[in-house]
Amino acid sequence: MDAPADSPWSGAGLDPLTGHVLEHLVTVPSADADEVAAAVGVSTAEAARALRDLADASLALRTDAAAPRWAAGPPRTSLSALLARRRAELARTEGLVERLHEMYETVSGPRSAHLVELLEREDEVSARYAQLLKGCATEVLHLAKPPYVTSFGAAAEASGVADGVRMRSVYETEGFSDEVSLATAVRGTGQGGELRLAPRLPVKLVVFDRTAALLPVRGDRPSAGSLVVHSPALVEALADLFESVWRDAEPMSLSSRTDALPPACGHHGTPLTDTGATGSPDPRTREILHLMAAGMKDDTIARVLKVSRRTVQKHVSDAGTRLGARTRFQIALLAAERGWLGESQGLGDAVVGR
Repeated sequence: MDAPADSPWSGAGLDPLTGHVLEHLVTVPSADADEVAAAVGVSTAEAARALRDLADASLALRTDAAAPRWAAGPPRTSLSALLARRRAELARTEGLVERLHEMYETVSGPRSAHLVELLEREDEVSARYAQLLKGCATEVLHLAKPPYVTSFGAAAEASGVADGVRMRSVYETEGFSDEVSLATAVRGTGQGGELRLAPRLPVKLVVFDRTAALLPVRGDRPSAGSLVVHSPALVEALADLFESVWRDAEPMSLSSRTDALPPACGHHGTPLTDTGATGSPDPRTREILHLMAAGMKDDTIARVLKVSRRTVQKHVSDAGTRLGARTRFQIALLAAERGWLGESQGLGDAVVGR
């Protein structure tokens, strides 16, 4: 008789139909199964089943043995008794959970085992990641750098983040052309996640609600296994590490991959920019210069924006001509000074690989 979690009757253990039947019964002195079926729009058999469930829960009374009719009991009294029974059941379940946890700690070895888990197989890592992600209620902090594990990305795609969970990711610039990282980033930003790029990341890391963290045993070999950290002090230190990287990373958006920007090229692939040496460039050129200043190479920019490498080079070359710059460093620096890169800060530092 359990109800779906989104049913208003789930706390009382009633399914939606049974709750609907009870709602009808309290509005009439009594009713038989046919009358209830007509009122709630179900078959007589379904109505009879719901009436029996209400009787079993002491929420309805059978008033006539010869021609069965049913009447609701006083809701406050009958439902209070039902809820009291449910609370007692939950208390017994909580006690069982505590006993099981005590047994788990005893069998698992040293007391430190509950502070750090060692996951040795790739399938264990993917399954544990999906479980931790699904259990998140507030935020996910993510540092992503190569090499990537394909099954890990698949687990992320299958799980996703719940509504209301804030996801912030920092990707290492050099590895951002990888198909797994790009697909994961596009999916994350599509779910409302925030994305930044950094020239170099200290470690691969995911922090879940600041209560658990996942990181590889060996950064250069993800297949060697991962650690799940539960120690509050260690998790907080890892969250602080993320925040430090996040502050210095370069914000970016992948919204242009959904064709949000207007067409950027003319009939022959020539970049379209505003006329005049000091005018602002078109949105596509801004996007390309922004990614270039963040340290991305032409191939990576082309893949992120779904354009050709030649298109990227034409935009960069055109910007260089207008700015009177000969190198990518000069282009990024002068573009930042002209305000062509929007609200981005610290672009000169990003170019030199801080």
